[in-house]
Amino acid sequence: MTHPSEFSRNIRLTLAYDGTNYHGWQSQPNGVTVEETLKGAAERILDHRIKIFAGGRTDAGVHALGQVANFATSKPIDCTSLCRGLNSLLPPDIRVKDACDANPDFHARYAAKSKVYVYCILNQPCNSPFLARYALHVPFSIDTAAMREAARVVEGEHDFSAFKKKDEVYANPVRAVMRAHVATKGRMVFVVMEATGFLRYMVRNIVGTLLLVGQEKIDKAAFREILESRQREKAGPTAPPHGLFLRVIRY
Repeated sequence: MTHPSEFSRNIRLTLAYDGTNYHGWQSQPNGVTVEETLKGAAERILDHRIKIFAGGRTDAGVHALGQVANFATSKPIDCTSLCRGLNSLLPPDIRVKDACDANPDFHARYAAKSKVYVYCILNQPCNSPFLARYALHVPFSIDTAAMREAARVVEGEHDFSAFKKKDEVYANPVRAVMRAHVATKGRMVFVVMEATGFLRYMVRNIVGTLLLVGQEKIDKAAFREILESRQREKAGPTAPPHGLFLRVIRY
């Protein structure tokens, strides 16, 4: 592969992927990731090494509808051809929805104003073979109105240590949640969260705790106490990854 001395273009990609078969976004020694799969396809087309920056580093098994990434190149390939070429090389569970030239200073992660995640729950007695990879199956009745009320507790700026990944250390665990909502459509329940940033497992731990509210095991006041405790062991279980989607990144 060639190694261009300077890069004249900053390419922005918007992607969707089914995270079932991947160990998350970020490249790692053990396990196939979305980043390395995309990187390999792009490098075959461009014939030089690239470094890809992502707007959100989704964990293993988490899906994306609107992941954003960028990389630098000096190749003159037009974006339509690049998009078509990438999709011809990528496996069918990763799709590039759009490719365009971005400003030189655009960075998919640091330019993001907010990220929207959606957690999907199928609330009916029997699971669906068509949704089993994309929604948590909850066979018993849950009080979604109570969950909706409790979800509002996390809106605003808080220390979210109670909902972080266990034993993970953050210099600053404070995040600003702009929106936390529980919506229903038929048998589907959607937990929607928009924030300037998230701790690892934060959405899944909040969902796991909201489900305790839905089962009437705790109430809204207890949910608030868990948040204010900043202690992970007081919160509910971590909801599995397959129900979580990175919906959109706002810039």
